[in-house]
Amino acid sequence: MGGQPLYLEPRLKSRLRSLLHSPELLHTLTDALGSPLNVVVPDQLADNLDQFRSVYGAHHLSGQVFLAHKANRSAALLRRLAATDAGVDVASLEELQHALGAGLTPDRITATGPKNPEFLWLAARTSVTVSLDSRGELEQLATLVRKHALPRTRILLRLSGFEASGVRVLSRRSRFGTAVRESDALLETVERHGDVVDLVGVAYHLDTTSLTEKATALESCLRVLEECRSRGLRPRAVDIGGGFGVNYLADGGQWERYTTELTQAVLGTRPPLTYGGHGYGLRNEAGTLRGTLGLYPAHRPVAGARYLDELLSHPAASLDGRPLAALLLEHLYDLHTEPGRALLDQCGLTLTKVLEVRDQEAGGPLLVRLAAKADDVALEEHGVLMDPLVVPRDLTSTDTGTGPGTATGTGPGTATGTDAETEPVAVHLFGSRCLEADLITRRTVFLPRRPEPGDLLAFVNTAGYCMDFHATRAQHQPVARKVAAWQEGDTWRWCLDDQYWPTTPVGGAQ
Repeated sequence: MGGQPLYLEPRLKSRLRSLLHSPELLHTLTDALGSPLNVVVPDQLADNLDQFRSVYGAHHLSGQVFLAHKANRSAALLRRLAATDAGVDVASLEELQHALGAGLTPDRITATGPKNPEFLWLAARTSVTVSLDSRGELEQLATLVRKHALPRTRILLRLSGFEASGVRVLSRRSRFGTAVRESDALLETVERHGDVVDLVGVAYHLDTTSLTEKATALESCLRVLEECRSRGLRPRAVDIGGGFGVNYLADGGQWERYTTELTQAVLGTRPPLTYGGHGYGLRNEAGTLRGTLGLYPAHRPVAGARYLDELLSHPAASLDGRPLAALLLEHLYDLHTEPGRALLDQCGLTLTKVLEVRDQEAGGPLLVRLAAKADDVALEEHGVLMDPLVVPRDLTSTDTGTGPGTATGTGPGTATGTDAETEPVAVHLFGSRCLEADLITRRTVFLPRRPEPGDLLAFVNTAGYCMDFHATRAQHQPVARKVAAWQEGDTWRWCLDDQYWPTTPVGGAQ
């Protein structure tokens, strides 16, 4: 490929790093349960929740943190969540049933997303808070409550279409929520059905990483809450959804270098960095770079709980310029958040077995086929570029070196050996389906050593959306099985995901 390897070293916190230092366990699990295999680490979820709670505490705010259930189907993660004081955001009838069965009480559940009558009925029957997207959904809920004599239902009104006063801030269009400019008609409908619904607050969801857009939305929600009060309603919360982000990479310099080299590859001034010349949204038009880079900003130092802190510290331009947190506190509003990816940061990894390694006749990257489908490792589906780590099969002859692509590595560099097996290599990673497009990653991946059949490639930090959100059973190939792992002292123990309960550490498998 020419030049130095373009590593994208994953960021690893202590739990995942320790798990990857247990290669015999990882090989034993995949030998027994197959490849691919998802491993979740429930205790990390509790640690991440503590970080969000600390931001609430720093700003003297009350309210609830709801895990966005759709980010992962894991029973173990949900049951571990039930053992904390957090809640869950469910977006389907089945997710609601799962949450109730995992031990979460209705006061810790909020129902969002598109809703069928069965979903609305169970939510109202169990006294779950329902986040409504439209007047039509509100009318449907009110009809159900009256028809079946259900309890008065707590509701949130989800809003969208926000605009800033003064300098215009464009808000992305969303098919969820009611435009703020239509809030009067929505509130009139709430008043008309006041006997069967209890308005507890307003909400928004924005599919953006822009701090300014989210601050604009929160300001607008505060104004709508004041309008509610002027009508005699008694709202007490604002739900700002999720989208706090994750920092996937250990080194921002690697990210900057890779994206720079990618643009040069698209322009043809350096060798290709992707299979088939894929440009991730960029294209070369007569020597001019066009398009938009369609990648997640994988190196984000301000993400997760830190992003929430910055949002709450942001001045409300249209409301006296005071921090948004101060305005929430002044009006005694609860703050609700719905992190998915951020609350599952470092909560798991996906193991895949190397089936075949081929040299190309014309040279170039090795062709590596894995025992997994692209849908099983959906990092690229979310625009996330990050190197897998090699967990060698032959542990006795393995370099324990310092390269970012080894499970025992400690940082950037090359492997310590000098023969071909321990020199950095460029590879293309393919899936196991009979389909040209079954690419685990479209980019050329750089590894510190040549992988061999039987080795594992560990894709880390896949718990948020990248494990099973896109998984299919195409060609009758099974989806990845899932296990939960936890530490007892220096020892890692595990059980099947659906066998994990917060009491499991007393009698789990090793």
